[in-house]
Amino acid sequence: MEANNRGTGRLPAAFLTPGSSSFVDFLSAHQPDLLPANRALPPVKGAIEAPHGTTIIAVTFPGGVVLAGDRRATMGNMIAQRDIEKVFPSDEYSAVGIAGTAGLAIEMVKLFQLELEHFEKVEGAQLSLEGKANRLSTMIRSNLGMAMQGLAVVPLFAGYDVDRERGRIFSYDVTGGRSEEQGYAATGSGSIFARGSMKKLFREDLTEQQATTLVVQALYDAADDDSATGGPDVARRIYPIVTVITENGFRRLTEVESSEIARSILERRLEQPDGPRAALL
Repeated sequence: MEANNRGTGRLPAAFLTPGSSSFVDFLSAHQPDLLPANRALPPVKGAIEAPHGTTIIAVTFPGGVVLAGDRRATMGNMIAQRDIEKVFPSDEYSAVGIAGTAGLAIEMVKLFQLELEHFEKVEGAQLSLEGKANRLSTMIRSNLGMAMQGLAVVPLFAGYDVDRERGRIFSYDVTGGRSEEQGYAATGSGSIFARGSMKKLFREDLTEQQATTLVVQALYDAADDDSATGGPDVARRIYPIVTVITENGFRRLTEVESSEIARSILERRLEQPDGPRAALL
C-alpha cells in the first residue's frame, strides 16, 4: 500500500475507501500478511520453544472488577523472564491479561487495543463490553492455526459495564470460545490453584481493598504449587500487577500499593503458611 504512494504525500486509496469499523477486517482486506495468524512459521522439529506467560486472575466486587497477574514467564523448565508485563488496559473501561505464548499474546493485545480505538473513531462511540469480548473472541479464533502448533494464546478479559453498572469477567479457550464468569476466574498454568484459593475467600460484598488483597492471596497460592507462577519477589522488588476497573475507568495499582499488599500477606503467611481459610477480615 505504501509503495504506490511513496513520496506523493497522499494516503493510499485503501485508507479512503468506506468499509468496516473493524481494523482487523481492514488489514484482512488490504494487507493480510500483517496479521499475526497469517505469518508463515519456519519448519521445526518437535515443540516450539518460546516464552510463556502463566497465571492471570480476576474477581468482581460491588462497583467494579480487579484483574491481576504474576510476573514470571517460562520457557520449558526455565524461567525466561521474572518481570514480564501480563495485564494491559484495552481501553478506558476494560483490560486484558495474557496467558500462553508471550510474544504472540502481547502482539494480540496491541492489535486488540487498536481494534477498539479504530471502532471508536469510525463509529463515534465505544463498543459495549459484550461487543469488546466478542471482538477478542474472533481474534483468538484467527490464531487457531498457530495454537495447533503449540503457540496458543488464552487471555482473560475484564471490564466495567457502564450499561449494567457492574464489573464483568470473560474467559476463553484456544478456539475463541467465550464464557462469562461469575464472581471470579483464572487462566494459565496456576489457574487451578488460584481458583481454589479464590473459592474459599470470595464474597459478594468484598470492598475494593479486600478484592485487591484477595487476588494477591490467590497468586501467592498459585505460586506455592505451580513452578511456572511467580510469587511476590521482595528481594528483587517484583510484585504482581494489580489493576482495578470501576465507573471511574482503569487504574493500575502503583508499585508501592502492590508491595504493601504483598508484604502484609507475606507477614501473615509466616503464621499461616497455607493462607486464610475464611473471608478476608
